[in-house]
Amino acid sequence: MPYEALSQDRLRQALRRLGELARAEGVELELSLYGGAVFTLVYGSRESTKDVDGIIRPSEIGRKLARQVAREQTLPEDWLNSDVAQFLAEREERRPYPKDDLGSGLVVTIPTAAYLLALKLRACRPPLPGYPGDEADILFLLGKLQPAAREDIDILFARFFPHDVLSPRAEDIIDDWLTRGD
Repeated sequence: MPYEALSQDRLRQALRRLGELARAEGVELELSLYGGAVFTLVYGSRESTKDVDGIIRPSEIGRKLARQVAREQTLPEDWLNSDVAQFLAEREERRPYPKDDLGSGLVVTIPTAAYLLALKLRACRPPLPGYPGDEADILFLLGKLQPAAREDIDILFARFFPHDVLSPRAEDIIDDWLTRGD
């Protein structure tokens, strides 16, 4: 059965329920969100996301409760997954997401725009059937951060990934954006 994408409202509903279940279990979960969930929930630059990239702690009970939310709300079992962990920087920059937006039982953090841009530039995935790629997210974040020069972006990227270099694709997207003067 195909699953409906997670709109901002549906995402909030799932996260609120996750917090309710945690509270009923007598635990407070910590959830670090990344990717499409941040663009959908925080920035509203996407209408929806297919899943939620996040790191939840404590992980065992968090995964158990996320599966319960999936059953209750007809979401895929892996609607909340930690696949993003392999792409994260050693030193992250996150900020709290407003607690009153999701209720209690769940403390949510999101990456700063600078860190999210570094993550997207590092991945810089091309479009594929059913996946739009990372370019629109990169352009959105460049527009939000408004770096003045290429060196500013290189410094930002190196702050999180000092041993990596930008891919030619990422460099082209940046250079095009800077040339257009968006």
